[in-house]
Amino acid sequence: MSRTQGSWTGGTLTAGSFLKPHGVARAVFHPTWIPEALDPTVERLKRVRVIAGAVAALGVYTYVQGGFAVDEMLDNAATASAVLFFLTPLTVGVMLFVWRRTGSVGQLRVPLVNSLKLLLLFVGSVLLTLLLFKLGDAFGVLAKLLLTLAGLWTALFVMAGAVRLTGNFFGTAAVHRCLPPLLATVTTWLMAVPDLLTGNLHGMSLTLGVVFVLGAPVTVTAISLLELRRLRQRYGIRLTAHPATLPPLPPRPPHAPGGPTPGWGSPYATGHPRSPYAPGPRNPYTPGRPHDPRRPHGG
Repeated sequence: MSRTQGSWTGGTLTAGSFLKPHGVARAVFHPTWIPEALDPTVERLKRVRVIAGAVAALGVYTYVQGGFAVDEMLDNAATASAVLFFLTPLTVGVMLFVWRRTGSVGQLRVPLVNSLKLLLLFVGSVLLTLLLFKLGDAFGVLAKLLLTLAGLWTALFVMAGAVRLTGNFFGTAAVHRCLPPLLATVTTWLMAVPDLLTGNLHGMSLTLGVVFVLGAPVTVTAISLLELRRLRQRYGIRLTAHPATLPPLPPRPPHAPGGPTPGWGSPYATGHPRSPYAPGPRNPYTPGRPHDPRRPHGG
């Protein structure tokens, strides 16, 4: 599936695409400006982190305690959206304060604005889904049917989008590769700790409640630490380092004739051809950095 440079969705959406909400979610919540995975191992770690994060978002205890409750799932989604709306900018703001010691915050303006747009888009989609289901009870049969169908479409759209966003965490990898695992860890702990402090185990026994409440954040934290460790050891990407100071990636893997074109990975690499922030062979965060003569531009 080709993507058009400079377009949010890469020109992949058509009128027929809206028959498949998961396809629309894939295009909307994983736009073209999000950098590709560095290597298969990091990508696999992200997928496991997505599963663990879904445990926290959906609330497995609703299955254990009397079956799945749609209303409770929607309430959980609203709560999670509120947490993300305030927590994500706060965490990123803390990291910007750390990075400003070695680089300019203004250099990160474009990816930061794009990530904020993605966050607002997701929160708005969740609120719209809740509104459609609530309005269905206030109208007649026909209107309720139409609103319910629209609500089901947006619910599928939001759930598919949540899976995408749990992996890229609102495209913050375009700001810094270490932000998604950091944000995933902080978010899952913030959602779990209040239940432990208040003793709200949702009707489960102490042992079962602690397992289900702590299971997701502990798992997400372990996976995130592995991801951060691999980024540091293999690629020299450290959480506390300003993106402009990160080292370039190793040379591009050889392209087998007739095979798929391998991904470039990090947009921080000098001369990255897919960087939406660098029209030429320059680092997107350091406009004055010269082109690396060891890697010809574009290949």
